[in-house]
Amino acid sequence: MIEIYIPGKPPTATAQQKGMNRATGAYYKPLRLREAEVYYLNGLLGKAPEKPLEGALTLSVQFGFPVTKGHKHGDPKITRPDTDNMIKLLKDCLTHCGFWRDDAQVAVEMVAKVYHDRPGVYVEILEWSEEMEV
Repeated sequence: MIEIYIPGKPPTATAQQKGMNRATGAYYKPLRLREAEVYYLNGLLGKAPEKPLEGALTLSVQFGFPVTKGHKHGDPKITRPDTDNMIKLLKDCLTHCGFWRDDAQVAVEMVAKVYHDRPGVYVEILEWSEEMEV
């Protein structure tokens, strides 16, 4: 099992927010997206296994946002961005850092957005075993 905590407010920029230069037709990454990648990469570097995990994996992620007026620790965050958009950038960074060969190996994915007294991104990666049930 791999457990990682990346402290700080989770980025709200998502992998889907790439821009396109209308003059050249080339895609580019807006500053917010590049900053989000740096947040993840800084939090993940040095924490990957010596060799990428093989086989099927279970990925659990909790995006913990700072508690605000009207929300307490543990309350669900039901505003944008969507969890499916947030998880894509994180998975791309996990791939880049060598946690696994390909994010297609993630067979089970559990994602939550909540308000948290200790903001950050909590990541848990488990290798699939015969005893696991979905």
